[in-house]
Amino acid sequence: MLNVFYGEDKIILLMEALNAIAACSQVTMLSSIGFTHNTGAPENDRINAIYEYSLANLRNKIHLEEIAAIAYVSPNSFCRYFKSHTQKTYSQFLIELKVGHACKLLIENKVIIKQLCYESGFNNFASFHKFFKQITGKSPLTYQKEFMQSY
Repeated sequence: MLNVFYGEDKIILLMEALNAIAACSQVTMLSSIGFTHNTGAPENDRINAIYEYSLANLRNKIHLEEIAAIAYVSPNSFCRYFKSHTQKTYSQFLIELKVGHACKLLIENKVIIKQLCYESGFNNFASFHKFFKQITGKSPLTYQKEFMQSY
């Protein structure tokens, strides 16, 4: 017999699945939510150069012309090229990279939250807080407290 689930049934099943996940004792905290890639083929040298340059210059403002030059393409071509290889814009990628770095700093607990905003490459605390919460679903302080409580 074929089981057919309707809207409310799907929501109940989803809630049961989330509850089972929440009750699981085998949880591993991730230290960073930064973007990872595993390219290695020679044709991916260009995208690897972009990743490496972005990581090395995370705290600085990276202009489109600058990163396009690293890829040896025009700024317009760069945008298409990057999106076709990552399924995200370069701006999205940079924000995820910066938030991932902020998560690492929060876990290391070496700097105060306002300072790590700038250490992660954000220019102001409001945008840092907004993007951090958008990506992690938590405020920086909540993220740090939850990590510290788990250890």
